[in-house]
Parts: sequence; C-alpha cells; structure tokens
Amino acid sequence: MLSENSGGQQPRPDGDEEVDQVSQQRFRAELSRAERDIARRIDPGARAMVITGVMLVLVLTAVLPWVGGAQGWQIVAGQADPALEVGLLPRLFSVNATVAGILLGALALATRRWSIAWVAAMFCGVVTVEGVIAIWSRQTVPAGQEGPSFGLVIAVIAMGVLATQWLRIVWSRP
Repeated sequence: MLSENSGGQQPRPDGDEEVDQVSQQRFRAELSRAERDIARRIDPGARAMVITGVMLVLVLTAVLPWVGGAQGWQIVAGQADPALEVGLLPRLFSVNATVAGILLGALALATRRWSIAWVAAMFCGVVTVEGVIAIWSRQTVPAGQEGPSFGLVIAVIAMGVLATQWLRIVWSRP
C-alpha cells in the first residue's frame, strides 16, 4: 500500500494547523503589545513613598514664610504685600514648584508612565535651579528689603530631592 506522501506530493496543512498558526500570530502580536506597555511603565517601589512625603513637605511649605512675612501660598496666588517687592523669580519658582513638584509628580505616580516621570524629573531639576536663583535674588536685594525666609529654602531643598528621586526612577528603567 502506498503512503499519502508517495509521488513527491507535500502534505497539505489541514484546518487545525492553519488555526494554530493564526492563533500563534495573534499570541505573538499580543505579547509584543504587552512588552511595549510594560516598557512604558515605571515601578517606583519604595521611592514612591519618599516622593509622596517630599510632595507633602512641599505643600506644607505653602504655610511657611518665603519672603519676609509672606507665606508661600500668598506668593503663588500673587497676594503678597506689595511693600515686600517679592519680584519675579520667587513667584516663578512658586508656580513652577506647584506644577512640577505637586501636579506633575502626582500625575506621574498615578499613571506610572515613564515619559511623564521623565518630564517630572527634568522639570523638577529646572525648578530647583530656579529656586536657587530665587534665593540668590532675595539675598542681593537693597538694604531695607526682606531676604529669603526658611520656607523658600525648604521648598528648594524639597524640589532638589524630588528631582533626584525622579531621576533615579527614570534611570532605573531596563
């Protein structure tokens, strides 16, 4: 008796083999999609608690004096006493610290997206430099004007810690 392969004919794939190939292709596509999704995410681990704590410190600096007797929230809102002549740099720092340190940081922690964490790291770094310049600008005011208060210094330190923590997270990505 002759076998089915006699005569040089190739065996034809039956319906089950075609279904297996289609399901394997679907599985590969799904697997590569899952790999891309995982690559876009971060896992801050214990650093999430550090970041959250520093964000809380940054929020609490809003009730501390930043320039003279003006509290941080007054500088953010633009309601500081005009006699203090707060200037542009402390105001710019206060707004950017709120956006970068609190809002963008919370968004990065909530979504766990690598790209948002990267933007938070870079923005926090820039805002830290702004804060240092804001402190310097208040230390070089004419005699009789108020210098920087401890709330502004604590806020700058908090932004520096946030920048460092975000950079460590985004650089730890495999």
